[in-house]
Amino acid sequence: MIKVSMVPPEYVVECWQHVKGHLAGAVQYTYGRFELEDILTAITDHDHQLWVAFDEERDYGAVVTNFMEYPRNKYVNLVFAGGVEGHRWKASMLELLQHWAYDNGCEGIESIGRPGWSKIFKHDGYKQIGCIFELPAAKTGIGV
Repeated sequence: MIKVSMVPPEYVVECWQHVKGHLAGAVQYTYGRFELEDILTAITDHDHQLWVAFDEERDYGAVVTNFMEYPRNKYVNLVFAGGVEGHRWKASMLELLQHWAYDNGCEGIESIGRPGWSKIFKHDGYKQIGCIFELPAAKTGIGV
């Protein structure tokens, strides 16, 4: 049976060696915004949380979250996710994160990702409310 759990802060560095490979694909889709060591720093600075899916034999996936506080409410932000055989542990992970959100006074879970995630989350009650588009900065400033 695959279990899911948040990694206590004192075990993050030890666990990182086993799960960082699951997050390497997610880093690719940040287009230079993050590298794996940046994610580890965010977790070890204690403002992000590391969650893992595992059994006695192996690790199946990893999820990284943080809290997003808005003027009128708070959400658990699912920042990075990756792994194998997600169909075996995704539901358990989302259920645990929903309870984590409730226990921490959050309205729910939010995530920003590439369009393919809409297919992955369509049966979990997620609602797609937008997309993110990117335009690079100009090659020169306006001189102000």
